[in-house]
Amino acid sequence: MPSTLMTIERHILESQRYAPHATGAFTQLLYDIALSAKLIARETTRAGLVDILGEAGSNNVHGEDQQKLDVYADEVIFRMNDHTGRLCVMASEERPDIIPIPEQFDTGRYVLIYDPLDGSSNIDVNVSIGTIFAIFRKISSGPRGTLEDILQPGKQLAAAGYVIYGASTMMVYSTGHGVHGFTLDPSVGEFLLSHENIQIPETPMYYSVNQGNEKYWTPGVRRYVKWLQGIYGEGRKPLSQRYIGSLVADFHRNLLKGGIYLYPGDLRSADNPNGKLRLLYEAAPLAFLCEQAGGKASDGIVPILEIQPHSLHQRVPLFIGSANLVDTANEFIRSYDRAWVERYIEHSQQEPAIT
Repeated sequence: MPSTLMTIERHILESQRYAPHATGAFTQLLYDIALSAKLIARETTRAGLVDILGEAGSNNVHGEDQQKLDVYADEVIFRMNDHTGRLCVMASEERPDIIPIPEQFDTGRYVLIYDPLDGSSNIDVNVSIGTIFAIFRKISSGPRGTLEDILQPGKQLAAAGYVIYGASTMMVYSTGHGVHGFTLDPSVGEFLLSHENIQIPETPMYYSVNQGNEKYWTPGVRRYVKWLQGIYGEGRKPLSQRYIGSLVADFHRNLLKGGIYLYPGDLRSADNPNGKLRLLYEAAPLAFLCEQAGGKASDGIVPILEIQPHSLHQRVPLFIGSANLVDTANEFIRSYDRAWVERYIEHSQQEPAIT
């Protein structure tokens, strides 16, 4: 617990001196995201009391059922940011195309990418869910943003973070100068600094993976998970398995306690070795945070932050958490999954070019 009481607004303002690129617009953008989180948190805590649980009767771009709260969260974030003059373009996991800023509003120099409600299939059973966001600087030459501004590698992020809606609501973010967590005090309606300069513990405790998919895993991933369980390597204490099924919740626990989350590419489809998670909306923002906290993130071959996106909803395998555990995962994949690696690289090269 920090020795002084600090709101997220004050922390963002004071952090400007460590970020030469930061402007008043950048600072306010982060605070707008925090305000969006408060509105979403208000609805998640009331979800059992109002008609907001359940499916909305539509599918998102990935063919997944949209929950009512999905649609609400997506709309809140969009409406909070469409008119401010701070953004040039947005992209949401729930929408098939980039989201232009309406013509009647001014545009700015930043790009917002977001997953409005990660883990939303868990809403009806009261399991922690979250919002993930990423901020880039505009790189296109025109007055308004384009797909080029969205399809940037994670190493060029200006900021990233997530909000977890659980027993309490917590916002965790980084502007490239450490990772800081703020817990929402509902009595005063403010996010207060509760976890300053988060670092992943040196001794990991957990691994998180959907064991139900084991029959689809590559040989290297199977051997790696057994290594995590202490089956390979004498004298190694096995890690405990914890898997919630909400990426934000699993990542958040491992960030604070030490461990690794993995959602590997698999063998169920020869045409899609990339796994389930989206590069822009999930993998890259969390990889940015993880590296700022002393961890690593990889697709099993290269760092997530080095991957150049080719499409808006591109998927990648993800190994993220304690640095030594990610390094070991890469070693197992290099040693045992050469055929899968070749197919994955070939498939990645066939991704459509930026247009």
